[in-house]
Amino acid sequence: MNRLPGLSARLKLTISYAGFLLVAGGLLLAVVWVFLLRYVPEGTVMNGPGRCWPDGPAPPFIPNRSDLQRAFIPRAATAMICLLVFGLLGGWLLAGRMLAPLTRIADAARLAANGSLSHRIRLPGRADEFRELADVFDTMLEQLESHVREQQRFAANASHELRTPLAISKTLLDVASSDPARDQGELIERLQTVNTRAIDLTEALLLLSRGGRGNFAREPVDLSLIAEEATEMLLPLAEKRQITLEVTGDRAQTVGSEALLLRVVTNLVQNAIVHNLPTGGTVTVHTEAQPNASVLRVENTGHPLPPELVPTLVEPFQRGTERIRTDEHAGVGLGLAIVHSIVRAHYGTLHLLPRPSGGLLVTISLPRAPQTPSFEQAPPAL
Repeated sequence: MNRLPGLSARLKLTISYAGFLLVAGGLLLAVVWVFLLRYVPEGTVMNGPGRCWPDGPAPPFIPNRSDLQRAFIPRAATAMICLLVFGLLGGWLLAGRMLAPLTRIADAARLAANGSLSHRIRLPGRADEFRELADVFDTMLEQLESHVREQQRFAANASHELRTPLAISKTLLDVASSDPARDQGELIERLQTVNTRAIDLTEALLLLSRGGRGNFAREPVDLSLIAEEATEMLLPLAEKRQITLEVTGDRAQTVGSEALLLRVVTNLVQNAIVHNLPTGGTVTVHTEAQPNASVLRVENTGHPLPPELVPTLVEPFQRGTERIRTDEHAGVGLGLAIVHSIVRAHYGTLHLLPRPSGGLLVTISLPRAPQTPSFEQAPPAL
């Protein structure tokens, strides 16, 4: 923003310090005048009955108000000038020392504005307002740097994932143009498969972006009903893979988007079914209401997962070495990333825990919906 030039904060503080000293000095001089000089009589003051004795000693000299004013006013003016000079010099030094942390913060902000997010202020010293501001600024820079790195990595991975089906389509078309006798039905089927995967990836990216923004309508949602709907939708897939699907728990009210939360539960249950034992596995969906949160748990059997692999599963396009599949439910590597993004947009938490016997336990905790009185309830008596 273009602003008109003005006085610096250091100069303003310096003038304020000097002005304060001048006001304090003026008040002291006023106190001297009000409570001292005004009670000194005007005119000559003689000690004795007022007669001069030729042979006696001269009466002592007692200054009157005019004498005291002539002696006091020049020295008072000198004191005020000294206060002014001391206030300007001392105020300039004190203001510079006090504003030095702001200079470091401003330098860090300029570096961040120019694209350098790796710089940190790390202001030494004991806690005060400036150091608290510097710490908050360092935390903000750290989060910004993390988000920028995450977005750059996401953009690179998304470009790679989108380029793959396009490259396959180009190869298939090149092969078809070079071999007109090739079976067109097989070519069309493979192109449909590749295009379907590209469309699924694009829709997943759009959903990930929508879920992360948080600008959606919020309404009361019962996680238990969402869990029942998602499991009913995926029951044919579970039966096809001979997976036992169970839903347990009580009502768990929260506030959010029913469509997005349904996508969360659907992704979790589908992952639990797909990444399971070849046959005879189980998937358990449990909901419960805790004092301050509504909890959804999805637990499945499966192959053991390395603990160091689990935290990376919520990153986009991370499938894990043992979790990559090549069938019709291979996915695009965004399932848990979408879940994580939607849960964060609902001010919730996502926790992944590998089971000792194999498989994964996913726990989602969302804020509980505020309790509203029932319409059938009678109003309280007045």
